[in-house]
Amino acid sequence: MSITAADVNKLRQMTGAGMMDCKKALTEANGDFDDAIDVLRKQGQKVAAKRADRDATEGAVIALINESNTRGIIVSLNCETDFVAMNDRFVDIARKMAALALASFPASKDELLALKFDDSFSVAEKLIEQTGLIGEKIEIAYYETLEGSVVSGYIHSGSKLATLAAISAGVPETAKDIAMQAAAMNPVGLDRSSVSADVIERELEIARDLVRQEGKPEEMIERIAQGKLGKFYKDNTLVEQDFIKDNKLSVAAYVAAASAGATVTGFRRVGLGV
Repeated sequence: MSITAADVNKLRQMTGAGMMDCKKALTEANGDFDDAIDVLRKQGQKVAAKRADRDATEGAVIALINESNTRGIIVSLNCETDFVAMNDRFVDIARKMAALALASFPASKDELLALKFDDSFSVAEKLIEQTGLIGEKIEIAYYETLEGSVVSGYIHSGSKLATLAAISAGVPETAKDIAMQAAAMNPVGLDRSSVSADVIERELEIARDLVRQEGKPEEMIERIAQGKLGKFYKDNTLVEQDFIKDNKLSVAAYVAAASAGATVTGFRRVGLGV
């Protein structure tokens, strides 16, 4: 049967697939739109199976905040090459998936993948379809959420890194400052209590070895190691770090001064390859 330009455009609007892919799918499906969508799905499944073991370390990381500044999400849509990552259509799909995540606020990545992306595909099916059309592994590598009294976010230039931060009171601009701090300084945790026991023991062992190499008496080693651990906390926990816009203040002191005793209650940080 004859496949018209209008038919091709209709399928393109339904699926977002390229014109030539839509024409081929409609031809194979003898003009049946439902069958043509299945053709596109099968095409994606074949490519996805072939590329399942490939590394997808490029992409776009998107952070979005709701209108009331009480919720935020980060979605990292990953691909294999920077060429695809910089494509406007790829970034647009990443933003649409992020907007869907913010609107529905699923509790996990699996729940996000199960959501309806459009009339034709779930999020998971859309990823498979795009894998078939683009020819690269396309996946949501990370999905993070954050809730709080005041939440804001930051996307670093090029959408390679995004952060969220929450504070107990104040204005979104203060929370955004903390999100930028997290992006720049890459803290290992919010505060001392959030640093894992494994990390603490590793830092203490490194400190002990250094002190021994300096020839300090054995009875001094543990005390000096604990002091070095304190320095580690200051450099690597968000609330104890020097505030990047005023290094005379810690992050905790800046937030408390900005809004009468407010505190940082959480943060999220997602970067490509992280």
